[in-house]
Amino acid sequence: MSTRTSERNELSDEPPIRQVFREVIADRLTGPQPPQAAMLFQSSVDPFWTNDSFFLADFYGETLHQDTCLPQTAHGVPLLAALAIDNRVPPQQRFRVISLLFSIATVEDRRLAEYWPDTPPYADPGNENRAREAVRSCTPDLLARWAAECQAVRLALAGLAVVFPTARTLPALTPRLEGFTEQHPQGTDIGDYVRFILVLAAGNDDQTLATVESLTAAGWEGTPREAPASARTLHLLGQMLGRVGMGLTRSHPGE
Repeated sequence: MSTRTSERNELSDEPPIRQVFREVIADRLTGPQPPQAAMLFQSSVDPFWTNDSFFLADFYGETLHQDTCLPQTAHGVPLLAALAIDNRVPPQQRFRVISLLFSIATVEDRRLAEYWPDTPPYADPGNENRAREAVRSCTPDLLARWAAECQAVRLALAGLAVVFPTARTLPALTPRLEGFTEQHPQGTDIGDYVRFILVLAAGNDDQTLATVESLTAAGWEGTPREAPASARTLHLLGQMLGRVGMGLTRSHPGE
């Protein structure tokens, strides 16, 4: 049975964001639905949600659970991408969705750096590669919305842009992030994040490594110096993106 025509939630306490997500996915995704869609269209999957935060934690966890790529992770990427490009989804959640796409695309590198020299628990190169490629395929459409997006969503998009660098997108980051560097000084979460993005966009390996060392010394969680530099870089960038997101949540708690 299609998830569109099955139980469309008959619960009086349905979290409002679930209604929004369901409308967006019903409009934007045609054909067979990924397994995560059941949480939007079938109330029997979990009838005990009472607010947005409970629902969102469960919903996002169905795609990337405990930072581990599962067989269904790649299948859930188109669903996340559909949510990321629809203005009915609040900006804070579009930021969160794109941040989740960043996490999916970088899970192999980030966990490699975190657990070096040991093998990360539950590592699955096949699922990780399929999920990464799924994110890569949707990234151009997400970046194409830059001009229409609010500043918060642009911050998440910038992180995704350096994960999948191209000769077109990297040079564009300098003018696109100029306003952020003017508004947010070095030493602030957003200021340090955008400056690190610009270092990565420059493509100088020595400068990148020096910046990773400098930022780590400034208080970020470090990784073993013997770990691959690319993995250390994405591990740090993921931390910075997460802290930017927490700051945005504190600034706009109602979104």
